[in-house]
Amino acid sequence: MAVDLIELARPRRRTVTDPQVDPVTAEVVRGAMETVCFEMATYVSRTATTPILNQSNERNATVLDAQGRLAALSVGIPQFMLTSTLPVRFALEFLGVAEFREGDVFVANDPYHGGGHLPDYNVFAPVFADDPLTGVRRMVLIASIQCHHGDTGGAVPGGYNVTANDVWGEGVRWPVIKVIDQGVERRDVLYALQVNNRLPDYIGDLRAQIGAAQLGSRRLGQIVERHGIGVVEESVDFMIDYAAERFREEVAAWPDGTYEADCWVDHDPLGHQDVHLHVAITVDGDRLRIDFTGTDARQDLQAWSTFGNTRGYTVAQIAAMMDPEIPKNEGFFEAIDLIVPQGCVLNPHANRPVSAGTHHPGAEVGEVIALALQHVLAHKAVPQVYKTGIPTVISGIDPRTGQTFTDHSAEVYAGWCNAAEGMDAWGAQAAAFGNLWKATAEINESLYPHIQWSRDYRIDSGGPGQWRGLCGSHYVKEVRVDARVYTYVVGMKYPMPGIAGGRPGEPNQLTIRYGSDDPFVVAHTADWVPIGAGQKLCYDYGGGGGWGDPLDRQAQAVLDDVLDEYVSTEGARRDYGVVLTGSLDDLTLAIDPAATEALRAERRTGR
Repeated sequence: MAVDLIELARPRRRTVTDPQVDPVTAEVVRGAMETVCFEMATYVSRTATTPILNQSNERNATVLDAQGRLAALSVGIPQFMLTSTLPVRFALEFLGVAEFREGDVFVANDPYHGGGHLPDYNVFAPVFADDPLTGVRRMVLIASIQCHHGDTGGAVPGGYNVTANDVWGEGVRWPVIKVIDQGVERRDVLYALQVNNRLPDYIGDLRAQIGAAQLGSRRLGQIVERHGIGVVEESVDFMIDYAAERFREEVAAWPDGTYEADCWVDHDPLGHQDVHLHVAITVDGDRLRIDFTGTDARQDLQAWSTFGNTRGYTVAQIAAMMDPEIPKNEGFFEAIDLIVPQGCVLNPHANRPVSAGTHHPGAEVGEVIALALQHVLAHKAVPQVYKTGIPTVISGIDPRTGQTFTDHSAEVYAGWCNAAEGMDAWGAQAAAFGNLWKATAEINESLYPHIQWSRDYRIDSGGPGQWRGLCGSHYVKEVRVDARVYTYVVGMKYPMPGIAGGRPGEPNQLTIRYGSDDPFVVAHTADWVPIGAGQKLCYDYGGGGGWGDPLDRQAQAVLDDVLDEYVSTEGARRDYGVVLTGSLDDLTLAIDPAATEALRAERRTGR
């Protein structure tokens, strides 16, 4: 049964002839549902069995109504949360509402049935209650929990087969399966899931998700019992309408016109260069149209973002540029006319491999939207982007257990965080990572046979601007056993962009067997490159882009950056036109105001 995901993107609305809910009650119900989402997500972190979930928090929870419309979500990874709806809508369309029964739990991970890529599993459970008007017990809400798993059962460990010929080479597809049938565990289905995954702890993580969905269903049932079906359903409608109305109010304040931009991914995992994204964003009154026509459609590429993934990244970037008080629900999706031509890299024909594309060109969706809207909302044009390629997967035999380990290199590092008007980039990662938490060196050194030697900021790697981009980091890890490295690297030719006259951050560079007589600098893909015991891996993570003209940065702020070792004394002059006297070594640095003013004037004239 073929289901058009674009049609699923706009479900039919319920009609309410005599609304009874008031704004305060609607907000209370929304707050209660968001609390349930937070509890579901926390449940996974406390019960999952692998580091990718019980440490990194790569999980998010959402609540949908009985039509699969997004009603509420928890704090989490924005794009991840915003891809939760289409897999549920596919299940509703394919199985029919009658197949959703009290006590059921479903699992889905198929990118071509609404998901992002195969490692992302969506587990969801319906919420039932008695309808006092009809006397019928019916579905009211759906609790959903999304998690990234460390393996997909495909051709290579780690869930990323970036050289796969098709999606089947990346792992096992589950469009929708029922794992709990009216409260009874389907052992045959769970065992099939288990044996199609190489990680022994995978089933523990999946059970954590199932438990979270069941917990969410119970908690939501209590909310419905307390407030009543009518109030809960009307509250969902009210908040969706409210979000759409607030969205349109903001768009109406923007100047009408069509704003276009282009950006590129360095290459796909096979080395095809310059994967191109184009967007035309039209503001017409209170309507917003986002059209990706003109985006790369080469069919020999290996970089594909599914429609659901592209849709999630689109809304994540737009939401980041609007009032944060607007509820993040179906109202955002309803207020955007999204055009993504079939066959381009942001909406591939069926069965293309997508494990890498969910990151790139997926993440670049946010970049190209920010570049286009800097002409309208420069003060909010912060690309919600990362330039990670894919996780750096290291695999070998752990001598402590005799078992194969799969290390996703999910340790703390810094990179790719852009500045904003009035504010230097801060922290270690862009807001696009949401609640994603990176493990400390001590935690991962206890789990995997490696030692981490460096995670320092890279001086001069943050993009210069009136406000400075975040520095990238110099990350060195020594592998203590013979192993192999599998990864895909971007952001070397096209690093994080500057905005409003700011300059880009420094690019990425990954070197395997760093410091040896036989170093391997990754050109695009490391396809299980050997690394010997005692050898090192060095990843120089790129910096974030700057905002505004670097010559407008306060000279004192530049001096402070030099003292903090974010910027070198040479970089102060080269990038910012700030002339310093004295020495950093003995902390006698000082600004030469006259020389600085003259140098900056000369450079402005030279433009």
